[in-house]
Order: sequence, then structure tokens, then C-alpha cells
Amino acid sequence: MTPKQVIEFANANGAKMFDIKFLDLPGIWQHCTYPMSELTEDIFTEGLGFDGSSIRGWQAIHASDMLLIADTTTAIMDPFTKYPTLSLIANIVDPITRESYSRDPRYIAQKAEAYLKSTGIADTAFFGPEPEFFMFDDVRYDSSEGGAFYAVDSKEAQWNTGKDEGPNLAYKPRYKEGYFPVPPTDSMFDIRSEMCITMEEAGIQVEAQHHEVATAGQAEIDMRFDTLLSMADKLMLFKYIIKNVACRNGKTVTFMPKPVWNDNGSGMHVHQSLWKDGKPLFAGDCYGGVSEMALHYIGGVLKHARSLAAIVAPTTNSYKRLVPGFEAPVNLAYSSRNRSAAIRIPTYSPSPKAKRIELRFPDPSCNGYIAFSAMMMAGLDGIQNKIDPGDPLDKDIYGLSPEELAEVPSLPASLEESLDALEEDHDYLLKGDVFTQDLIDKWIEYKRENEVGALRKRPHPYEFTMYYDI
Repeated sequence: MTPKQVIEFANANGAKMFDIKFLDLPGIWQHCTYPMSELTEDIFTEGLGFDGSSIRGWQAIHASDMLLIADTTTAIMDPFTKYPTLSLIANIVDPITRESYSRDPRYIAQKAEAYLKSTGIADTAFFGPEPEFFMFDDVRYDSSEGGAFYAVDSKEAQWNTGKDEGPNLAYKPRYKEGYFPVPPTDSMFDIRSEMCITMEEAGIQVEAQHHEVATAGQAEIDMRFDTLLSMADKLMLFKYIIKNVACRNGKTVTFMPKPVWNDNGSGMHVHQSLWKDGKPLFAGDCYGGVSEMALHYIGGVLKHARSLAAIVAPTTNSYKRLVPGFEAPVNLAYSSRNRSAAIRIPTYSPSPKAKRIELRFPDPSCNGYIAFSAMMMAGLDGIQNKIDPGDPLDKDIYGLSPEELAEVPSLPASLEESLDALEEDHDYLLKGDVFTQDLIDKWIEYKRENEVGALRKRPHPYEFTMYYDI
């Protein structure tokens, strides 16, 4: 849509307000709302001012003025506001230089798409993330000098089979047995359908919804794949819709990777492929029915996986999911069909258009704009340098002998390790100025100071269980 068409669209839908959303560095939507009297064609070029020093990972206070430039292609009516509200996603611009802001995650995705075209390798990268999440009935937590705790609860949690619920109707998924049960065991079927319908109305094509493996309300809703930038936009809208639909049904949703101990965590498997001139480039006659280009892409991702982890599994909690014994792969191998490998080549369809790779260690706590861009840059590095991914591993990795397992490289065991790996290995991200050194340095600094360091300094509640009587 043009600016004029956006205004006409808003008026036709009776908009009283318009809302502009953008993303901070860690990956949370921020917004500012204005009356419709302020919506003119000029704001789409001149922008609207805000304080960039108040956004996590952004400007210093002495250079805080920034501009929001709304993207007309993102216009929708917000599904949740009391008063009809037009919603737009913005790009961030420096008010003096009028240049795009290097720490704006959306700008990184835009540069990634431009770089792909400049290589001549492909003109389109498709991404299909599968974000999992938990839907709880009650969440409480606190951390202070005098104590720390968390408590999550769900009416369908297995740990509540003995609770007096006046009455307790049972039908609670057993641990690691929550995959695909029908109602009444699947108690959140209708809420997930409401989420899907709201998404479709907002322009997100949904492929499926279902209960996931863990007890206590773990779920998955799959979106139809799309191009890199568009998919990152949709991922943010996806999270927004899921959280708000849950809230209006008296539930709360988290995309935190591991909120429940001793059951499966929430991952975000990411399907990806490259196309050129409308033709898929990952189909071929090599292993798993993929092309040599796809194998080199896999080789690049595996080579850079340890540093990539700092971006696609970017929280301290991510590494409580990335442990052996669950579906999250910690060993860096690829395979056709094998879900214990870090990269899987799906075999559902023989169509060349469906040929893709699935990266299985990312999780939904990541910033989609940065994560999708980083995955693609790692894969492109593999193609450009013809990186051999080695032999596929078609065995159950968790069933390998210690001798066999020693031959398989693994992911970092913590966010701290992955940040160290990113510090050492990030040249592939700098190509085409897609990522800047400033952004990578800021990412590492922010994560070390605000997450790794903050957690390291605090006693963990379980340490009292282990050590109080020493």
C-alpha cells in the first residue's frame, strides 16, 4: 500500500488511533500510539521522534533522538484494542544523517536480503519457523536479596493429578506424552484455534496447530513459510496474537525455552531454503534428495553452529533445553528424517519445491530478524567456500557409544560459551555489512552483563537443596 492507501484503509475500518511497533535488540516489541489526526502522508517519509536511549541495547543518552519510519506494507487493524487501531511496523532512522540505524534488527534483515541478491547465488531465502510455547494458568516468580523462587501451574499439568480442584477431572498429559492427544486431555484445543483464526484475519497463513510433547499446556502453531523479512515480521505478530488471545482467555503464554524441569522444552525448528528466478535450489540427487548447494549450506551452518547459537539460542535458559535426553539436539550432525540431529532434511514430500533443511537447535526466545539473517549468512558462507558437511548421521545420536559420540562435535553448554564462540567466529556475519562489528560487540556486551553476569551472581534455589547442610 501507498501512504495514501494506508490512510484510506484506516478510515475505512473506522480507526480512532494508530500504533507504531518496533523491536529492541533482545527481541521484544515496543510501541507508541497516536490519534488518527496525526496520521498524514508526511509521517511515512519524515518519521515520528522517540527516545532511543530508553530502548535496550540502543543509543547512549547523549545521542538519544531517533525516528520511526512506518512501513506501509505492514498495515493491519490491531485485533485486540478496545478502540479501532491501525497497526504499523517501523524502521528506525537517525534524524541527522537520515541513515537506517545499524542496531535496528529489521534493518539487519533488510540488509541480509539485499546481500543474498548481490551474491548471485539466489534471490530469495524462505524461512518457516515452528515456535513452541507453554500456556499456563498461573505464574509467580521473585528474585531479591532475601530469596528467590518461581512457580508455574496449569490445570492440565501432570503434577496436579492429586490436587483437589473441586472436582479434579484428571485427563492431564503424562510427562513427555503430550504430543497429539485429543480433548479432553488436550484442554486448550479451542484457544489454539482462536489463535489461528485471529492470525488468519491478520494476514498470517497457518498450516497447523497441536498440543506438544510436554505436559502443562505446551503447544505449537505452524505458519506457512515466507521470505526472510516478512517471516520475521510475522513471527513478532504471531507472538503478539498468541499472548493476547491467551490473556483474554485467562491464560498466560511464555516462549521461554525451558520453564518446566524434567520435560521437553520449547524449541523453534527453522525450515529454510534458497530460490532463484522462482526455482528451488535445494532439490537435487545428493543425500536426502538435496542439491550440492544445500549440502554446502548445511556445511556452513554446522561450521558456525557454536557461534550461531549465541544468536539463535540467546538466553541462559536456552541451554537448559539444549541437554541430552530430550528432542533438542546438542550434537552437530545432519541427517534425513533423524530428529536427534542438529539439522534434519525433511522427507514429507517428493516435490522439489518442498526440499529444504530444518535447523533444530534454535528456540523462540531469539530475535527473528537477527536469527534468520545469521542462519542464512552461515549457510551462504558454506556455499561460497564449498564447505563439506561430512557424512550424515542416521543413527540415534543418544544411543551412540562414548567412542562414537566423541567423534561428533557439540553445541556450547551455556550462553557464556556460545558468546565466547561468537566473539571468535563472526567474520561470516560481517559480509556485505549485514551485521556490523558494533552490533556484534553490543550483543555480546549486553548478554554478558545483563544475563550471564546477572545470573552468575545470584544463588540458585536448588543450591539450597544441595548445599545448605554443608
